[in-house]
Amino acid sequence: MSDHIAEPILLVGAGKIAIEYAKVLTDLNKSYICVGRSEFSASTFTKTTGVRAEAGGIDTFIKGRKGRDSLPSNAIVAVNVEQLYPVTLSLLESGVKKILLEKPGGVDGQEIKKITEKARQKNATVYVAYNRRFYASTIRAKEIIEADGGITSFHFDFTELSHLIASSTINAKVKENWLLANSTHVTDTAFYLCGEPDTLVCHTSGTLDWHPSASIFSGAGKTMKGVPFSYHANWSSPGRWGIWLMTKNHRLILQPMEELYIQKAASFQYEKEELDNKNDLDYKPGFYNMIDAFLKDSDPRLLPIEDQQRRVKSYYDLIKNGRSR
Repeated sequence: MSDHIAEPILLVGAGKIAIEYAKVLTDLNKSYICVGRSEFSASTFTKTTGVRAEAGGIDTFIKGRKGRDSLPSNAIVAVNVEQLYPVTLSLLESGVKKILLEKPGGVDGQEIKKITEKARQKNATVYVAYNRRFYASTIRAKEIIEADGGITSFHFDFTELSHLIASSTINAKVKENWLLANSTHVTDTAFYLCGEPDTLVCHTSGTLDWHPSASIFSGAGKTMKGVPFSYHANWSSPGRWGIWLMTKNHRLILQPMEELYIQKAASFQYEKEELDNKNDLDYKPGFYNMIDAFLKDSDPRLLPIEDQQRRVKSYYDLIKNGRSR
């Protein structure tokens, strides 16, 4: 690894996801300072990782550093979705210059827009942590797509496990924005591999108590390079995430997204691709490669917050009827 960050990383959050970040940072020989909110999460983090976590939240931590030590210039934000915006804003206001921000970057488009504006004002760089871009399956799919001369069409499904979401204690506003908060793991991977959406025709129906705007989503469009695509999701029916990628020589299937299945031309058979996926097995999938990329000067696989802000309109188009652009 080519590590250009000599000082410790500020890891904000001490929950399960933060522990996954800590595992990778430790194995990359990268020191970090962990700051959590509750005494319970900080204590659990400390027991699990062997590294002491500060309790009290980021604002308390920042106040305690004033006049003494400056904050690290690089941070990873691994807090709940509803805390992403206030935590990131505090870090940017305090001079942190490079941030890896857990997806989707905020509860809604307005929060993502404000983070984008603040990062620009502070001359800081913020990346949104879509770890599925860094799966071994995604990396291999991209290699095959490029060797075949590009994508000719694609389809994706972002069906969610509604019964689990309904009974969860997840913040109600996060549930109402669930496509942005969670389903964008699928949409981001599809558009990362195939190109940004340009035109969209969207259809919705149904309703759920936790997502009253719609429960069934379908539509089609073209990317900015003219590649046709379609999508579907039914949150009122069983299903799972998946992406189907068509090239002149192959049909590539990411379902589950950690695996890659290939149908070759003139064949009806789907063959499971052998992947170089040790890092995905040893750590939370995609995390090792994503954090390694963040620690380097730049990596085109990382999603800048500015690009996420631009994407938000397309994501909201997916959950409403009508034509876009």
